[in-house]
Amino acid sequence: MTLESFEIVRVLLLSAVAFVVAFAWAPLLVRLLRKWKMGKSIRALADAPIFAKLHEKKIGTLTMGGLLIWWTVLVMAVVLYYLSQFLPTDSILSRLNFLTRSETLLPLGALVASAIVGFVDDFFNARGIGPKGGGLRMRHRLLIYTAIAVIGAWWFHVKLDWDLLQIPFVGDFNIGLWYVPFFILVIVATAFSVNEADGLDGLAGGSLLTSFGAFAVIAFAQGRYDLAVFCGVILGALLTFLWFNIHPATFFMGDTGAMSLGVTLGIVAMLTNTALFLPIIGIIFVIESLSVLAQWFSRGVLKLRLFRSSPLHHHLEAVGWHEPQIVMRSWVISMVAAAVGASLVLLDVLI
Repeated sequence: MTLESFEIVRVLLLSAVAFVVAFAWAPLLVRLLRKWKMGKSIRALADAPIFAKLHEKKIGTLTMGGLLIWWTVLVMAVVLYYLSQFLPTDSILSRLNFLTRSETLLPLGALVASAIVGFVDDFFNARGIGPKGGGLRMRHRLLIYTAIAVIGAWWFHVKLDWDLLQIPFVGDFNIGLWYVPFFILVIVATAFSVNEADGLDGLAGGSLLTSFGAFAVIAFAQGRYDLAVFCGVILGALLTFLWFNIHPATFFMGDTGAMSLGVTLGIVAMLTNTALFLPIIGIIFVIESLSVLAQWFSRGVLKLRLFRSSPLHHHLEAVGWHEPQIVMRSWVISMVAAAVGASLVLLDVLI
């Protein structure tokens, strides 16, 4: 078997294993969330009347479903790593390890760190702690995730000696210290954009599925096989999450999933040096964030309401679209965009 063939097997096999592992312990997670009474609270009627009316039926639905994803990825990474330390290097199980310093240690660390912050935010929300019972303040969340991005930027610039930025169809450029603020912008923007999309059953999960799928292909094409496997393991866990999250959802992703996967998606884009293709691959997240910014500008500056509610998926609900209709059409768009984005990345290499 050639190296490439084995790596394809590794990506596909561990993706399937992640699905099985996540599915095996998902019922336990559901029982624990119910025992802990981790039900989602909804914004107050006075703050967002249209949103509150549309989602009144979702009050009490379990949150923190993102635990299913990042715990599965973390456990698989750690178990396979330690197996590789004790087993002969030429054994199949030893070769399945995908935790390496150069490719996956940083995204895994960022996934776990940001997931813990999101877990705290979800816990506060479920317990009615914080401003108006809504968890951490926006400025506190922004500061915390910026701090995580700063650590990631430091790792890239100092540990990996990396300051290379690819301009699509132009070339690679060393941008020096400018790489640090660019890195921070990409990570924070991606995290909050994914979080904005986490508002309907299956919307964020399905869109993340296609985005990580595209980056698995890109990483594999670049010879970053461990990173491709890492994306594949996330894909497997995400598929199980979607099993329980499609309408009507058993649980929501919560910040412990949305923010952490957004941070991780941004880091994977930086590791593959394809950050400027990310807006295409993750176009649903871009659209959701732009709708929020447009609404904020319109109401704050022009004193006009551009959308009946924001992000865009709530506006579509308000004008009569059914939730599964919005989600499925978003999935279609995200699939096409991910295919186009990955194709452009590969085409850029050939030109």
